[in-house]
Amino acid sequence: MFDRDALLQELTFKAVRSSGAGGQHVNKVSSKVELVFNLFESEILNEDLKERLINKLQNRLTKEGALMLQCDESRSQHKNKELVIKRFFELIERSLVIPKKRIPTKIPRAVIKKRLKSKRKLSDKKANRQKPDLD
Repeated sequence: MFDRDALLQELTFKAVRSSGAGGQHVNKVSSKVELVFNLFESEILNEDLKERLINKLQNRLTKEGALMLQCDESRSQHKNKELVIKRFFELIERSLVIPKKRIPTKIPRAVIKKRLKSKRKLSDKKANRQKPDLD
């Protein structure tokens, strides 16, 4: 479908300071990793794949067509980079999967009979609740 290594070359990484608890050390190190992938300018993906990705990821793309992911799960910048790359490829592969077309099946006759029988049973039960007509 696409070359992972070539696609990896098109990714841009930026290390930023992570937020949250961590004491004095958190203010000095940039362990959070941001990944930016510009979908519109990608040379690895053909137009068909780009179109499919744009449709699937339209809510996650910026106006310039950039997909941005970030990871700050680990204290290690290298671990966060590995995690964000893994997440990126999973997202791309999930978005490129073409769902199978559903083939409508005929409802079996036994199922129809069973449904009608249960409807009749319920109808009779409710009819028996009414006061008898003594005329």
